[in-house]
Amino acid sequence: MLMRTDPFREFDRLAQQVFGTNAAAARPAAMPMDAYRSGDDFVVHFDLPGIDPESIELDVERNVLNVRAERRSPAPEGAETVVAERPTGAFTRQLFLGETLDTDRVDAAYDAGVLTLRIPVAEQAKPRRIQISGGGDRKQISG
Repeated sequence: MLMRTDPFREFDRLAQQVFGTNAAAARPAAMPMDAYRSGDDFVVHFDLPGIDPESIELDVERNVLNVRAERRSPAPEGAETVVAERPTGAFTRQLFLGETLDTDRVDAAYDAGVLTLRIPVAEQAKPRRIQISGGGDRKQISG
C-alpha cells in the first residue's frame, strides 16, 4: 500500500545527528512518520513539532502524496543565537500510495505536533464475500 521513496533518508538522518549538519544540503529536513492499516483506513502519522498548521501543505497527484511544512526560527531578527539545535526551514515528504487507497477522501488533522492522515481503503479493494449458488439452481439436460 505504501512505498518509501528515499532509501538514503535514514543515512542522511544519522549523518545529521553525528556531524550536526544536513548531509545533503539541498535536501529538506527529515519528517519522521509511522504508517499502519487500521480496519478500512490506512493511517499515517508525521512528527511536526512546533509547526504552524497554516504552513502545512498536502496534495495528491497520480497516487503520490506530497507533504510540506515549514518551521521558522522563534528568535526575532537581529537576536544573537546562543544555541540552535532544533531544525528550521522546509520539511517535505513524498509517499507513493497504492491503487487500493481512495485518495479522493483523505482526512487530515494536526494535534500536539503530529499530523495524522486517514486514507480510506478503496471499496473495490476491500475484502468481500462472494455468494455461491447451489447445484439445485441448474437445469439437468437429458439426451
